[in-house]
Amino acid sequence: MKLYIKSLETYFILICSLISVCAIAQQEPQYTQYMYNTMSVNPAYAGSTGTTEAALLYRSQWVGISGAPQTQSFSIHSPLRNENIGLGLSIVNDKIGPSNELYFDGNFAYSIPLGYEKRLAFGLKAGARMLNIDWSKGRYYDSDDVLLNQNINNQIKMAVGAGIYYYTDKWYVGLSVPSFLRNDYYDDVQESIDYDRMHFYLMGGYVFDLSPSVKFKPAFLVKAVSGAPITADVSANFMIQEKFVIGGAYRTDDSVSILAGFQVAPSFYLGYAFDYTVSQLNKYNDGSHEIILRYQFVQKQSKIKSPRFF
Repeated sequence: MKLYIKSLETYFILICSLISVCAIAQQEPQYTQYMYNTMSVNPAYAGSTGTTEAALLYRSQWVGISGAPQTQSFSIHSPLRNENIGLGLSIVNDKIGPSNELYFDGNFAYSIPLGYEKRLAFGLKAGARMLNIDWSKGRYYDSDDVLLNQNINNQIKMAVGAGIYYYTDKWYVGLSVPSFLRNDYYDDVQESIDYDRMHFYLMGGYVFDLSPSVKFKPAFLVKAVSGAPITADVSANFMIQEKFVIGGAYRTDDSVSILAGFQVAPSFYLGYAFDYTVSQLNKYNDGSHEIILRYQFVQKQSKIKSPRFF
């Protein structure tokens, strides 16, 4: 029975890998701690913290399933001397099954002051995505099978996206599209046309001062793509004594999460999230783990600076 279940699991993962390869642009990397990795979702966030900020994130999804997604990302952004302009760089390595995709994006943001500590920012993202697929790493690789014998090596796809981001010292809301480009190509094995579909992201959050030592921040991220159900991430975090963060999150039809963080130093934050799967995949995995390290370089205080909570 155990052998049968293992074979069924492997077969399922292989099918998921095939689907994700055929619709690779429809399967953007997902993050539970998106509230601390905002530029990966919206380019208009670049420079909004008023200082140079770098973030390093690692995510291991569905631990225990062979070929499950693993994601590493690095981002850095900063305002220029003209504080209305922000620049950023993001690099993401996303691996699932026999496929590996590398994202490399430059981000530009221009913000307009609308009053005391209120800004409206417009952002642009441009970059490239390199796809590699090595079918020999698949569990069911067969050198005589045409479908599993045509590797993809360093296939380059361009990406151009945009976003808008409004923020004050207490709340924010943003709307973005990571890429407008449709990279159509002919698949002579499938005998069909595959293409990228636009993703739409709507996000927001608010910081409540419950007491001098406790802040409460609910946040959300809604994702929509044609041909797929709308999904939403909803989270609620508490910051205690400007040091500790604890909270929870829910992703529709997918998982519930526990989030925790520690402000190691005024400029250094360490965060962790654990996702417990609530879908049918629950039987086959031990959850997902995500770690983020965020560093803000010390400099003179900017006139516009969001709360450290976002």
